[in-house]
This record gives sequence, structure tokens and C-alpha cells, in this order.
Amino acid sequence: MTDRASAQVIYLGGLGRSGTTLLERLLGELPGVVPLGEVVHLWDRGVLAEELCGCGSAFPDCPFWRTVGERAFGGWRSELAERMVLLRGRIDRTRRIARIAHPDLAEYARAYRLLYDATGAQVVIDSSKHASLACCLLASGVDVRVVHVVRDPRAVAHSWARTVRRPEDGLPMTRWGPARTALHWAAQNTALELLPGRGARVTRVRYEDLLAAPGRTLTALALRLGLPEPELPFLQGRTAWLGPSHTASGNPMRFHVGRVELRRDDSWRSGLPDAHRRVVNALTWPLRARYGYWGVVR
Repeated sequence: MTDRASAQVIYLGGLGRSGTTLLERLLGELPGVVPLGEVVHLWDRGVLAEELCGCGSAFPDCPFWRTVGERAFGGWRSELAERMVLLRGRIDRTRRIARIAHPDLAEYARAYRLLYDATGAQVVIDSSKHASLACCLLASGVDVRVVHVVRDPRAVAHSWARTVRRPEDGLPMTRWGPARTALHWAAQNTALELLPGRGARVTRVRYEDLLAAPGRTLTALALRLGLPEPELPFLQGRTAWLGPSHTASGNPMRFHVGRVELRRDDSWRSGLPDAHRRVVNALTWPLRARYGYWGVVR
């Protein structure tokens, strides 16, 4: 295995509940594109905790990931995973984007480069979301195209307040209050705005635009990413047909196979309390306006 990744990496960035998993699943239907899920969590959730792959198999039993591990590292080892989790805590932090340099950066990024290359794919999708990992990869010379996914912060806040069960064990996923969600939304999107200054090629996609015109949005995005113009046979209007995938981590939609109706979830308009809405509005301006979410009340 060479030290230089041959795969082009499409990196999906944004705060969770912004539509990154949906976009990854749709892009993953394009020829030659392999979605990997949130690779940043592969080490702890996949290798160490042995959680489910998107195909439904436990991570150690998935033929795809077993092959990737053998090619990249001679097999998945707990020592490697523990080391990567340790390095992430030292290096891969949003606060370090202004100065990402670290003595262990090359080691940290090299593992990702070997993993991407071991898939054998021309293009891989990493939906790890965090701007800091994208910055680490860019600083190490990985061929990264960043897709910055944004969604109305009021809709995001409403989603984070809901109770969502993990399909792996039935336990509820993390819930955040409106202030915490708004602060994270502002911080993560601000961090992603800094990436062009680090040499990143960044394309912004709004969740609302993707759902309003999925075919047009996917075609435009594919061309911006340097992919061949897609024919999108899996898309019929606002209905998509998804095949199985081998995503290592992400929200429950990564397990879905079959028909998906691409419709916006605007339940926040009636479900988000006015007090919460005011908090989110105050903490997310002016980025909210920059992305076209102008309304103060609605």
C-alpha cells in the first residue's frame, strides 16, 4: 500500500441533523462512488464497540470492512483504534483549525489516507462532518473536495430536541437544547467557512434546496465535484431508490434500503416553541441570514 491515497475524497461537513446522511446516500448511488459513513467514529464505534455496518452486519463480520482493514493495516487491531481515538483528542479539534500543525498529524492523517485507498474506489464519501478532520486531511495532502451542508438552524434545533432511538440497541440518541444546538450550529458552520483559506475546494448545499429539486441539485453538485454528469436512474421526481451501503457510522437512515420519499421536514414551524425559536434566532444570526434563512419568526 502506498502512502499516497489514490481515491478522491468527498468530505461532507456540517452539524448533525442537517441532511448529511441523506446526501451521502444519494451521492453513494452514483457510479464509482463509495459512501463510508462517519469515518471519524469508525475507530471507536466500529473497531472497538463492534457496532453495525450500514449493511446490517456487525463491523467485524462485514466483508467490505474486513477487506479494507486487511489491505490498509493488515487487519483491524484494537491497539490501532485506541491510538486513533487518542490522536483525535489531541489533534482533531475545532479549536485547532487556526493552527492544525501537530507532531502527530502525519500519523493521524496517514491512517485515513490508507483506509480511503484500501477501498479500491475512485471516489469515497466521508461524512464525518467536523471541519477539523477536513483540515487535518487537507494539511496532509489528501485530495479532498468539501461539501458544506447547511440547514435552517431552527429545523436543526427541533430535530436535536426529539427522541430518536438508535437502531443498534434501541437506546435514545443524544438530545440537545436550543441554545446548545444553536451554538454548535454557529461554531461548526463558521469553522467550515474557514476551510477555503486553508486551500479547500468547498461547495455549499442547502438541505432545503436538495429536497426541493433533488435531481437538479445532485447534478449540479456532481459537476462541481468533478464527477461525470450523472443520469440518476435511482431518482424519480422526489422518490429515490437506495441500495445497501457499508457506512460505518451515522444516523439510522444509513440502514435504509429501498424507496425514500424526498420531502422536507418542516415540523419545526409548528413544533418549535416560540421561546426556543427566539434563542436560536439570536444565536445564529448573521450566518443564518448568509445562508438565506432570513425570517425572524417563521
